[in-house]
Amino acid sequence: MGVTCSLLIGCSGELSVVDPAGPAARTISTLWWAMLAGAATILGMVLVLLGAAFRAKENCDADETAGIKVWIVGLGLVFSMSVLAALTVYGLHAGQRLMPRAGADVVAVSAEARQWSWRFAYDSRPGHTTDGVLHIPAGRPVDVAITSLDVVHSFWVPRLAGKLDAIPGHVNTLRIEADMPGSFQGLSAEYNGPGYRAHVFTVKAHDAEAWDAFVSGAEQ
Repeated sequence: MGVTCSLLIGCSGELSVVDPAGPAARTISTLWWAMLAGAATILGMVLVLLGAAFRAKENCDADETAGIKVWIVGLGLVFSMSVLAALTVYGLHAGQRLMPRAGADVVAVSAEARQWSWRFAYDSRPGHTTDGVLHIPAGRPVDVAITSLDVVHSFWVPRLAGKLDAIPGHVNTLRIEADMPGSFQGLSAEYNGPGYRAHVFTVKAHDAEAWDAFVSGAEQ
């Protein structure tokens, strides 16, 4: 499993979507594995039915051929559609869980993209901005209001949440959260001209004491 995982996407690392460090990323990771399992199950069933079809053609037995048709309809169609329907329902449920919702503990920040940098501002510390580093408290939900000054960019911290576009003249809100203090790599995961590969940033999650110090201005 470890070799397969590494070949498919990489099980660990700052940009791994299957090494979550927060609840939103964990929901996305679980959905990814569920979709992979569903796809593998359907593929396995199709291969079994394909083998059965070749075997029926060689034997040319009418009763066996009729039985194979039942397999194709019952398992090839009904089974596959049932798996896809279940994945669709689960995907919609997961999507609802990722939606930003109001709460007393929610921290609000903003992310402003430009070629080729990110600037972050904080409702908890009015007037203060940081370039290239987004400061958040660990263990608390954070709503990031994302926009752009020039072209369409994309805000993505793979270990904390999904990806959301930064669109000029429009604000999109993404909910992120880190389980524990630490640094997490973010990037603009959308081609928007030469130099986009260097359009990266860091999310620094603080413990409660360090976050209070940042909000008060004791830590820059």
